[in-house]
Amino acid sequence: MDPTAWERKLLQLSDQNLLDIEGAKEKGVKVIGFYCLYAPVELAVAAGAVPVSLCGTRNDPIPTAEKFLPRNLCPLIKSSFGFAASDTCPYFRFSDLVVGETTCDGKKKMFELLADYRPMHVLQLPQRQDLEGALSFWRGELIRFQKKVEEVTGTEITPERLASAIRLLNEERKARKALMDLGRMDPPPIRGMELLNILFRAGFFMDKRKGIAVIQECVEAFRERGRRGESPVSDRAPRILLTGVPVGLGSHKVVHLIERAGAVVVAMETCSGYRGILPVDEAKEPLQALAEKTLQTPCSVMSPNPGRLRLLGEMIEDFSAEGVVDLTWQACHTYNVESYTIEKFVGETYGLPFLHLETDYSEADTEQLAVRIEAFLELI
Repeated sequence: MDPTAWERKLLQLSDQNLLDIEGAKEKGVKVIGFYCLYAPVELAVAAGAVPVSLCGTRNDPIPTAEKFLPRNLCPLIKSSFGFAASDTCPYFRFSDLVVGETTCDGKKKMFELLADYRPMHVLQLPQRQDLEGALSFWRGELIRFQKKVEEVTGTEITPERLASAIRLLNEERKARKALMDLGRMDPPPIRGMELLNILFRAGFFMDKRKGIAVIQECVEAFRERGRRGESPVSDRAPRILLTGVPVGLGSHKVVHLIERAGAVVVAMETCSGYRGILPVDEAKEPLQALAEKTLQTPCSVMSPNPGRLRLLGEMIEDFSAEGVVDLTWQACHTYNVESYTIEKFVGETYGLPFLHLETDYSEADTEQLAVRIEAFLELI
């Protein structure tokens, strides 16, 4: 596949994907909707259900959400609820069960309202990863979730089925990692916006193997571009690492503005980026391995959160980052407070320029952000 053809192919497959899910529903296959990395998709796959990512990255449904929710709430929460309340997310409409998690106060209270639209299962997440008993408690939550999935699907999740699902999802993580690792090349053969586009669209695919194959095709196409010595960016473009909240199509304005200003986003240490490709240990008992892997997700909801600093440090070195941009959605207090720690770490350990941006999904502050980003890039 030529690098210029990947977007067209992804759009075609996305349209077909909705038809495939609709056809599966007609045959009695259950669909389970997910919002967060802490909720293991493997349990849905092991039960023969279709796991789908749920919408929450666009500004369009936020006015509908604000009829129910406070205006001074995180845009990700408002967008997620607005899609449900306005019935404009087909994946939410298809879902027989929606999985939430108590990653923040705003989300857990929003899930109470969301239960009026679809059956909900909310995972109670420990707030520390190293606290004695936290892993045991979290494993218990996954057992409770497993029983709910079995109830919804009518399928017993055996250790063998779960192990098979873990292997499949590890394959997907490996493919996503290979795509993101293209950013290590100098100059990179892929822009940050191209990377985000592929990862976002492939994340909705019902058929995991089809999604893996498409990502692998993209990887090979962009590698070939690199082997030919071609790059969509200048070899003098500042190499930026993006950290912070998850981004997707519709909430991508900071990535777009960074690259419009002449830099390139070579890596994303976010839930939608590198944070999401940590593998599950296939040598361990499946449910225990899932509990260990998901609980170690380095989200700012954890206190303390040393895993984020470790991952960020590794990525700064591996991707030869020349600057770090920390993105926070408005009213996302955990990421906002943690930005102080991230700035101190980046400055004291690596001596890199650092920029913290707090924004929402709207275009209202676009020019203000552009000015700040351009000034930041002048420091590099």
